[in-house]
Amino acid sequence: MRVLFLTFYFRPDLCAGSFRATPLVEALVARAPPAWHIDVISTLPNRYESFAVDAPEFEQHGRLTVRRIALPAHQSGMLDQSKAFLAFARAVRRVVAHERYELVVATSSRLMTAALAAEAARRSGARLYLDIRDIFADTIGEVLPRTAALLAQPLFSIIERRTVERADCVNLVSPGFAPYFQARYPVRRFSYFTNGIDDEFLAIDSGRIREQRRATAQRELTIVYAGNIGEGQGLHAIVPDLARRLEGRASIKVIGDGGRRAVLEAALARAHVSNVQLLAPMSREALIAEYLAADVLFMHLNDYEAFKKVLPSKIFEYAALGKPILAGVAGYSADFVSSEISNAAVFTPCDVDSAMRAFAMLDLRDTPRPDFVAKYARSAISAAMATDIIECARNPQPKVTV
Repeated sequence: MRVLFLTFYFRPDLCAGSFRATPLVEALVARAPPAWHIDVISTLPNRYESFAVDAPEFEQHGRLTVRRIALPAHQSGMLDQSKAFLAFARAVRRVVAHERYELVVATSSRLMTAALAAEAARRSGARLYLDIRDIFADTIGEVLPRTAALLAQPLFSIIERRTVERADCVNLVSPGFAPYFQARYPVRRFSYFTNGIDDEFLAIDSGRIREQRRATAQRELTIVYAGNIGEGQGLHAIVPDLARRLEGRASIKVIGDGGRRAVLEAALARAHVSNVQLLAPMSREALIAEYLAADVLFMHLNDYEAFKKVLPSKIFEYAALGKPILAGVAGYSADFVSSEISNAAVFTPCDVDSAMRAFAMLDLRDTPRPDFVAKYARSAISAAMATDIIECARNPQPKVTV
């Protein structure tokens, strides 16, 4: 059986999409029947212009083939991302034009990779397994200016419907997505394999954490955020005010890049704060060292209705480290953090008063979370999801009777 696996990001790129897709492909190769051959089509590392990693355009490992598409140079803005995806889509169409697949799999956040997979499945008459990591048709209405959103949202809703209805099996990365999808596709049954904790974080022992804390116990508190700096994270709406309120008590490190980095820099300059440090994206090894040196790990999503449904992958790696967590999230994410993660305080997004109250609630000591780690190991989730993909190839998910 020929299997096409589409993902815009793949190792060694640094982002949630890569961290999701790579272990899933590895699990699928390990569990698929011997006759299966899996073709991965992705991109050369491109998540951040400020973090370049070399990777081969073509790899062959037994019954796994990996092709990486070179994209034009781009920033993280919506227009640049659209141009990058169009280049990816054109290249994918060229590669698969004369190929026949029995199964197409895609993991997709911004919908269009899923739509591209649906197109490839139609062309081959293949079964289609989708892993949906965002509700793009919902999100786009809030992140774009009103006029653009009024034009774009109906179009993406049509694309979403054509894509989801073509799929034989659909996984939703967040159970918070369930009301949205069940209302629109009532006859479909969905699976829910969430993000999880990668092996790099499982390998960190509590003794190393304690040793790192003793080495830094006498200095000012350090709060660390690592990840994308975009409209979705809304750091420009919380970090400057939070830094000003914490001046003399704590410093904030922001590690990453993205389309709103310049906006964040301008907001920090206007706030005249000196306790925020902006660092470029870094390797996972270096990032883990920053995590271990931190006193508090910080995350934040902008105050948009669409983000009340998501479950960010960052939650899992933060929780695995046993550090206190300060989380500006709402909706399903807030419920998840509050119920599943000890020594984590939730505050209302973009609300500095709420953030300060939450910060005061934290126990500024490391708190191992062995039950959480055991429950959400990425390897176990990827293995279960790979089994679900194999089963989908044999027996698509039954529809729900309504």
